Parts: sequence; structure tokens; C-alpha cells
Amino acid sequence: MTARRADHRGLSPHRVGTVAMVVLASGLALFGVKESVRAWQLRRDMQTVEHELTTLRARQEQLTRTVDRLRTDPLYIEKLAREEMGMVREGETVLKFPSQAAPSPR
Repeated sequence: MTARRADHRGLSPHRVGTVAMVVLASGLALFGVKESVRAWQLRRDMQTVEHELTTLRARQEQLTRTVDRLRTDPLYIEKLAREEMGMVREGETVLKFPSQAAPSPR
């Protein structure tokens, strides 16, 4: 009976193996959680970049259309000159009216 009791108090190969497996499993679980969080962050970053890319492509198409119009459409150039630069044709009369102020509340 004393020999059997000594086996339970000491470190048997079975106990060492069990402890090693628990430590290994814990380490792998911790690593897995850490990598899962990292993968989630990378997916989120990728979605953000894809959204920015879509926005930039739409803006590029808009700018390309504007450049094409500036190169080929004289009426568009005239419109921009009138609206943005306040230009008029020779012989045109420009009438400016004072803006009306909003009535003050009594």
C-alpha cells in the first residue's frame, strides 16, 4: 500500500503528459483567439479600403467626363465661364438686383 501511495504523490508520466497537454491546448487556444481577432480587424480594414476604392473610382469617372466635356463642348465651357467667373459676352447687359433681406420678426 505504501508503494501505491508514493505513485500518487509523485509526478507520474501520465500526470506530466496531462499537464503538458493542458498547457499546450491553452497556448493554442490563446493563439487562436488572438489570430481570430487579427483576422477580423484585417477584414474590417479591407472593407474600408474597398469602400474608399469604389468612391475614388466613381470620382475618377466624374472627373473624366468633366475633362471630356471641357475638351469637346464649347457650350459647357461658356456655361462655366458665366456661372463661375461671372463673364459675359460682348454687348450683353448685366442687371444686378439687390438681394432682399428677410423680414425681421416683431
